[in-house]
This record gives sequence, C-alpha cells and structure tokens, in this order.
Amino acid sequence: MTPRIPRSPAIPEAPLDSKASSAVHRFPDQQLAGVYRAIAERRDMRHFLSAPVDAEIFTRLLQAAHQAGSVGLMQPWRFIRVTDRNLRKDVHTLVEQERRLTAEALAERHDEFMKLKVEGILDCGELLIVALPDRREQHIFGRRTLPEMDLASAACAIQNLWLAARAEGLGLGWVSLFDPEALALLLKMPAGSRPIAVLCLGHVAEFYPKPMLELENWATPQPLSAFVYENGWPDVS
Repeated sequence: MTPRIPRSPAIPEAPLDSKASSAVHRFPDQQLAGVYRAIAERRDMRHFLSAPVDAEIFTRLLQAAHQAGSVGLMQPWRFIRVTDRNLRKDVHTLVEQERRLTAEALAERHDEFMKLKVEGILDCGELLIVALPDRREQHIFGRRTLPEMDLASAACAIQNLWLAARAEGLGLGWVSLFDPEALALLLKMPAGSRPIAVLCLGHVAEFYPKPMLELENWATPQPLSAFVYENGWPDVS
C-alpha cells in the first residue's frame, strides 16, 4: 500500500463543495464588478492633462505594481521616476528618433503611422521608466529554461499599475519606441540592466471608448475564440 503523504498544515484539504468554497472567497458583487470594469476600460493612453498626480495616489499605484507576482519571487522590476524636465525632454527625443525609424521600417504605412500620436511624454503628470536590473542570471528558480520570465514578471507589475491607475481615474500609456541601450546610457543604468518601458501616467480629459489603434483603423482586435485551443495547437494545414 502506498503511504499517504500528509499535506502541509498551511494548505487545508480541498472542500468537497467547490462552489461553496469559491463563494466564501468571492468578492462582493460591487467590488467584483469594479475589477472587471478596470480590465475592460483600461486603455493605452496618449493624450494627457499636465496636472500633477497626487503623491498619495502615486504611492498606492507603485505599491500595486510592487505586489505583482514574479517567478521565483525575484521581483525584477525597477522604477525610475523622471522628475527633471530636461531629462524628460531627452527621453522624448529618443522616442521621437525611434518613431521615425519605425515609420521607415513600416514602408507603405509610413505616412499613416506618422499621423498617430504614440506618446504623451511631455504632457503627462508622471513619467516612469520600468527596467530590469543587472545580475538577473542569479535567479534560476523558474528561469533555467525560460530566462525571459524576468520580463514576463515585470510586465505583470506594469499591468497591476495600469489597472490600479484606471480604477483611480488616471490614464497610463506604455511606450516601447526607444533604443534600450541609448535610454540605459541616458539614465546611467549599470551594465546588464535594461529598460523595458516608458510609462506616461496622469490625468486625462476622457478615456478612449475603444483602443486608440482600433479607433484610428490601424488594427482590429480579434475575438477570444481565435486564441483559445484545446489539447494542443490546431491543425491549420
């Protein structure tokens, strides 16, 4: 007879009635609706008002980001708050350089792309650079075969901040148009570290009713059914 391995006392036995269990842990309806509303109404914002972000709210948002899950509890996020106006302008210059290079790479969509507003760096109340630290190779747990999980973990922190910002009535835009090496040099980051996002955070006049790129006819979102498979990748041959 195979001996029964005792469960950890910190992990209770699963209840027989799973529905009853989920009901116990479920948020009240109003709170649950708020969670789903923040997810549904989150937008990648480009248009900002210049009013400053309240310091207490800003701290709450950073704390929400810091509570994100991370592989091996490595917490691979670093937040650089840009408060120097000249430095903000330098970041904007780097983004503008990459915007023009991206437009060239898009060839026939060059002119269409150049009409898009892709950032609000000079207008937003707060500018944050999210970066991965150096010496990440020391974290092996969960990354031996998937070293990119540091990036995935940092993305979870950004999403936390994004959703919390929407719930607070603030807009956030994720800008990825920049040369990482040039931005790292500008911010005097140590060798081995890497910036992954420029985040524009602040007050907005209104939130876009749909993703801006959809409103601008740049791209069309696809339905969930196109992305959910069962028991393997579908045969598309």
